[in-house]
Amino acid sequence: GMIFQNKRVLVTGGTGSLGKVLTRRLLSGAHGTPSKVVIFSRDEAKQHYMRVEYQQRARATDEIIYDNFRQLLEFRIGDVRRYDSILPAVRDADIIINAAALKQVPSCEYFPYEAVLTNIAGAENIVRSIREHGLRVETVVGVSTDKACKPVNVMGMTKAVQERVFIAANILNSGTRFICVRYGNVLASRGSVIPLFHEQIAHGGPITVTTPDMTRFLLPLERAVDTIVEAIGNARRGETYIPRIPSSRVMDIATTLVGDKDIPIVVTGIRPGEKIHEIMVSEEEGTRTIERNGYYVIRPMLPEIDGSDLDGSALGREYSSGDFVMTPEETKALLVSQRLMPGDSLTFDGEFLR
Repeated sequence: GMIFQNKRVLVTGGTGSLGKVLTRRLLSGAHGTPSKVVIFSRDEAKQHYMRVEYQQRARATDEIIYDNFRQLLEFRIGDVRRYDSILPAVRDADIIINAAALKQVPSCEYFPYEAVLTNIAGAENIVRSIREHGLRVETVVGVSTDKACKPVNVMGMTKAVQERVFIAANILNSGTRFICVRYGNVLASRGSVIPLFHEQIAHGGPITVTTPDMTRFLLPLERAVDTIVEAIGNARRGETYIPRIPSSRVMDIATTLVGDKDIPIVVTGIRPGEKIHEIMVSEEEGTRTIERNGYYVIRPMLPEIDGSDLDGSALGREYSSGDFVMTPEETKALLVSQRLMPGDSLTFDGEFLR
């Protein structure tokens, strides 16, 4: 439906890979035209490039021309870690999508407390803003990751706590619905494996794969946005939405990208904080996970939020990237369809890769 019609939407971390595609979707009017889209982030350079990107298009999207969204799109410099910085932005929002994160596994591993501040304290600052000022925010969406499921690294651990901060927030803030989305690696997002492989190929190799049997969920950016839209449209308080998506062997991705080029693939051994298979729903969560509209939905653990019936039978098991692995042909078809093959003019987030 027209879930964004006349809504004021705040996207924290809005200059990231997801934030940009989400913004394009918001401005397209596909789900209703918002009255305001605020991009809230720390990096003025990224904001500058994103602003310029929109100004230079005769049409930002097919439907909305620049003059129209000059009023719609607003950039604010700020930091979710600082309560006084995020509060004014939260105050003006109907819908908040929290995409601000420290998300690269090594950065979080070396600077764990930095990850705590962004991923946990940042979420709490949004919740606290709403609670302490009785704000009329309708919906807050926490953007999480499969790494938050049975986490083995700091990135996943902090995201797991972020999910719980948002879900528990439903108890003390009855006027606001707090929900989460959780999904796997977004294809071609900044810092992810495919841009890395492209760079390794561009430099003549070698491509490094940590272990031959490693699998990952692969999610096109548009499907990530679909998941957020679906959750805002249909999630009940405290629920976590999970797209059902294919997974691939990382080795198959590497082989597909190399093609017939003479580039070696080197197995380097599993890195600290890496899993062979990512898990999207744990066994424990499986008992309170249902299927709704083609998505898995994890119901909140806390009985106070919604102890209603599961309106469908529970998944009852773990959902892992090892469960439904695509064939090498299917992996190739996905990469081709997403224009992620070498030779495609790839723009990852404004950073051009040949």
